[in-house]
Amino acid sequence: MKGRRQAFPGDEPADVQIHLHRRYHSVMESCRDLQPLVTAVVHPVDRAALEAARDAADEGLITPVLVGPRGRIRGAAEACGIDISQWRMVDARHSHEAADLAVKLAAAREAGAIMKGSLHTDELLQPIVARSSPLRTERRLSHAYAMDTAGYHKWLLVTDAVVNIAPDLEAKADIVRNAVDLWRAFSGSREPAKVAVLAAIEFVNPRMAATIDAAALCKMADRGQIQGCIIDGPLAFDNAVSREAAEQKGIVSPVAGDPDILLVPDIEAGNILAKQLTFIDRADAGGLVMGGVVPVMLASRADSLRTRLLSCALGVLAAREAEGRRGE
Repeated sequence: MKGRRQAFPGDEPADVQIHLHRRYHSVMESCRDLQPLVTAVVHPVDRAALEAARDAADEGLITPVLVGPRGRIRGAAEACGIDISQWRMVDARHSHEAADLAVKLAAAREAGAIMKGSLHTDELLQPIVARSSPLRTERRLSHAYAMDTAGYHKWLLVTDAVVNIAPDLEAKADIVRNAVDLWRAFSGSREPAKVAVLAAIEFVNPRMAATIDAAALCKMADRGQIQGCIIDGPLAFDNAVSREAAEQKGIVSPVAGDPDILLVPDIEAGNILAKQLTFIDRADAGGLVMGGVVPVMLASRADSLRTRLLSCALGVLAAREAEGRRGE
């Protein structure tokens, strides 16, 4: 009958989550009064790379320096109607040379960040992580995603889902340190970050290396070997992000149900988790490679405009935080 709602067996009200993107807008707003970060955009020879640079420049986040084959860059810009006349261009014969030149620009302080263009991530990172690289520090490089989803009450960092394939204990310690630096940069908080070390279970099992590493990381934090954070683990994903799940398991922890950072056991777990949050939960997400002299922004063709801009905003804030530490 017209105007009458038909009932079906098992028909129930839908669960609705509303994502207002307030945390995303707060991060963007925190960059409004900062100077654009001079950023070497590596091999931007297609529409996606040039649009990413243009959009970030339009938002006042970066001043692009286009590093790559001059003719291809100009041709791509003309094809998609992007005016690049106001940006510096550094000519390179190919993508390998473009990555090398971006490293030299950053080392010479002619760029405060590096941004991925139309090349593979490993090709971009190779000259950055090389033993002879002037951008290396005592830290291992690692990637962290900052993620905001309607299903969680604050920003959540997921690390490392991009760079380190099967990190050992020493690498995981640096991954945590890098993530804490990023968290401090965009959260503005000087309280200790809460780090949950993920595993399949929440107790130590000698046959599961991830649980042994988790226990060791906790003790390293207790002894001051990893600073600026509270670490707990091993924690399964449910009792890491849900206080109710933790209570049901009898877990008493200042981290469980309220982590700022999720440390994953390996790249597969991190990659799956980050993409699930992005493509199914529609999280706002931005990511950086940290641990080097300058932050590295890894834009992807599949990334949304919001993701690209958030990654650049995180780079601006991370560079400011690093500059502040150097001045202390």
